[in-house]
Amino acid sequence: MYDNFYMQSGLNIKSKRQELEYSQQNLADLTNLSLNFIGKIEIAFSRPSLNTLIVLAKALNTTVSELTKDCGI
Repeated sequence: MYDNFYMQSGLNIKSKRQELEYSQQNLADLTNLSLNFIGKIEIAFSRPSLNTLIVLAKALNTTVSELTKDCGI
């Protein structure tokens, strides 16, 4: 049911990360999340919690709303 949400939010996170010219490792370092977890979020293999989305949004200088836009919910 929420697969589209996680797929689109992962794409949004990846897009914002690339816009800032951050590698997955840079984002992992900024958020204290593992490189593996960042990669899994971006391909919707892992489902981040709201708290994780907040941490990612802060590191990417954006909002949770922006990271979850066009997610269909």
